Amino acid sequence: MSMTILIVDDEKNARKGLSEFLQPQGYEVIEAEKLAEAYEQLDQGNADIVLLDVKLPDGVGTSLLEETAHIPYRPPIIMITAYGEVDMAVKAMNDGAFYFLQKPINLEHLKALIEKASDKVKLFRQLAAIQRNQQQEANFIVGKSTAMQEALELAERAAEASASTLITGETGTGKEVIAQYMYSVGSRKNTIFLPIDCGVIQPTMLETELFGHEAGAFTSADKRKIGLMEAADGGILFLDEISSMPVEVQTKLLRALESQSFRRLGGTKEINVDVQVIAASNKNLPEMIEAGDFREDLYYRLNLMEIQMPSLAERKEDVPDLVGHFVNKFAPKYGKNITDVTPAALEAMTNYTYKGNIRDLRNVIERAVILCDDAAIDLPHLPRDMAVPA
Repeated sequence: MSMTILIVDDEKNARKGLSEFLQPQGYEVIEAEKLAEAYEQLDQGNADIVLLDVKLPDGVGTSLLEETAHIPYRPPIIMITAYGEVDMAVKAMNDGAFYFLQKPINLEHLKALIEKASDKVKLFRQLAAIQRNQQQEANFIVGKSTAMQEALELAERAAEASASTLITGETGTGKEVIAQYMYSVGSRKNTIFLPIDCGVIQPTMLETELFGHEAGAFTSADKRKIGLMEAADGGILFLDEISSMPVEVQTKLLRALESQSFRRLGGTKEINVDVQVIAASNKNLPEMIEAGDFREDLYYRLNLMEIQMPSLAERKEDVPDLVGHFVNKFAPKYGKNITDVTPAALEAMTNYTYKGNIRDLRNVIERAVILCDDAAIDLPHLPRDMAVPA
């Protein structure tokens, strides 16, 4: 994960020395001579970590701490001074400074501090990404069907190997749910899981959502944005409905998967990441390849492991377990004391053809719970076309 360090110091040689020490270690470095320049860089979101001199031409460095206190995920600020006043150091730490260093700087100490600050930034990024992407509850019901057992075995093997995985199946079969299951049982379970639905994001915005952008990359890009590929570093990025991804973005994704690196939009530095990508689609991707709408090389890169999610019609024996699960989920939500489903109602739900698969069944149960004032869900609580077969 790339880190950008802002060095704020009015001494050119001091900035140069720190830059020459940090850049070979893989850090991006930007410089500011005055507080005003530092404010501008922070306002654009360009800095992950700040090295801040106390004495500057246009003010005292500690004022930057006060002015940036409102930022939700303020970059860690390491104060640097040749003036070893204890009172100033105490105030700086109370105002939120990450650390207070005295010149001449011990570079090995600085290196260790920046590594600790980087860990904090990674946590910030993960929290921010989670807030942008509300995750669905996994609530995974395996069932008894052979088709689901086979899908589950493949999912567990792919999760343990951190292998690129393509999950296919009809709408509502639980593609994101099994992706979350892979996250919970795999080698990356203690990292981060970031989902993105490629089908609901404007094609022109999908690239910046995935890869981020630098300030000034386009007209409205007033701040640097960290993309999901970067935020998911060390974890899993789930690309739902990848068939909706424009071909030009597919090209950039392919390169990122092959090299485990990319550039932010408008950027020049390669950002190295370690991300397991799980993709899902309800479309026939081989047909899209034939039509020129999906890259064949990306398809094979994602399809190292393929998991075919069965439709509900292919796993009718699992319907009773799913019904019980959803009743237990929704009855407390709506304050109902529902403990059973009548045999007639269960038979009707088992034999029904669900166009939206598990998602449709979930809606049927939620509606039935709302309508039911008894201890058991019965035929009158079901949709008319389900309760009265044609």
